[in-house]
Amino acid sequence: MVKKLKTFDFTLLFAPLALVAFGTVMIYSASMVYAPIRYGVSSDFFLIKQLQWLTIGLLLMFGASIIPYRHWQRLAKLSVLLMVVLLAGLFVFGENVNNATSWYDLKFMKFQPAEFVKIGLIIYLAAVYAKKQKYIGNFNRAVLPPLILTSFILGLIVLQPDIGSAAVIGFIASFIIISSGIHWRHILLLVGVTLGILVIGGTQMVTPERLERFSGAYQPFQAPDAEGYHLIQSYVAIGTGGIFGEGIGQGVQKLGYLPEPHTDFIMAVIAEELGFIGVAVTIGLLGLIVLRGLYISWKCRDAFGALLALGISVMVAVQAFINLGSMSGLLPITGVTLPFVSYGGSSLLIMMFSVGILNNIARKVKANEQESYETTKLTKEEMMKQGVRSWQN
Repeated sequence: MVKKLKTFDFTLLFAPLALVAFGTVMIYSASMVYAPIRYGVSSDFFLIKQLQWLTIGLLLMFGASIIPYRHWQRLAKLSVLLMVVLLAGLFVFGENVNNATSWYDLKFMKFQPAEFVKIGLIIYLAAVYAKKQKYIGNFNRAVLPPLILTSFILGLIVLQPDIGSAAVIGFIASFIIISSGIHWRHILLLVGVTLGILVIGGTQMVTPERLERFSGAYQPFQAPDAEGYHLIQSYVAIGTGGIFGEGIGQGVQKLGYLPEPHTDFIMAVIAEELGFIGVAVTIGLLGLIVLRGLYISWKCRDAFGALLALGISVMVAVQAFINLGSMSGLLPITGVTLPFVSYGGSSLLIMMFSVGILNNIARKVKANEQESYETTKLTKEEMMKQGVRSWQN
């Protein structure tokens, strides 16, 4: 067991574990007063729930770290079937939460299929584009079929409506497709078509509620008691924290001022209680995972492994960017959680599982590098021996 642990990528082991441990502490701090006031439950309700998900998440992470990542390539078609069934089923069995039918209520937990779609689509796109490398320049044969399926899945998510998850998944898919080796002309074509769809679809989906989100993000002080209220409270939390913060548990904005302080706005709580230092450490650990993942993608010899590592890295980066953008006023509030830190079973389990897969790819890269080093060393030794024999003769 100890020998197997030594083969793990330390960065991808330490950074996620540090984030979830830190996140668990901050979830308790953010919800200990909010939980009884808002939901009428005990102060440690969300802490206990998160610890339960964390236990399962750790098993998933270490399990995925051990299982060879190529195993998931064989399950790509199954993941497509599950994605479509789970998303379509929401329109019949889904529960409406915050004006979006995005959840299944399983009594013992609430499950959000869009979280599964993130990793499911990454596996599918990585598998299909790795398989099509020989004819990746053929748009109709290589690029278009997966693109149609991806668009259909995104459409099901938009219809819930869950714009935040659709944006995250859309960005992930775009990065994988662009990085798969398709021709630059096809990239320009896809960019043009995507912009056209966004413009046409955006005008069709504009509602007063969505317009309020934009005005709340970019003009919050015009309606400080309405659509701008949430962002202003986030600004107050950030400004109050300063460099070192007020101390863990000492924040005020979580006492009914910030909406969902344990999920969407947990970074605002971190900013208030731990200041710039706490925010910088959190972002630094997230950045460490992303950069390490991109490095592994670059070093991986296998096309499937490289695209899989890229997709997981982009998933963490995009989700973190959207969450941080929402709480800072850079983007409209979307309800996207902060990876590894925010409360949420579905998000935590998928993130832990995904980083486990990433660690397995890293282990394979490390093994290949070690094998190459030993082969090179043996080759050099053999050349030296041959040189000695030639000199003696």
